[in-house]
Amino acid sequence: MLTTPDDPAAAIAAVIGLRRLADRMEREAVERAVDTGWTWQQIAQALGVTRQAAHKRHAPRLRDRGRRMEEDR
Repeated sequence: MLTTPDDPAAAIAAVIGLRRLADRMEREAVERAVDTGWTWQQIAQALGVTRQAAHKRHAPRLRDRGRRMEEDR
């Protein structure tokens, strides 16, 4: 059974921390998937969302990453 801290503030802080960790893990996993040639459809299916939702959430950041990599060359 899942347990949370008795203090509501501590419980909420734990939830926030877990969400941030999950978001970071998702960003890194999608980045690796794109780098290895996955399509947006494959990524979306793995995330359990539509292709459009996956693209909307992650494509802008990946485009920015590409621009930064080009500028560093």
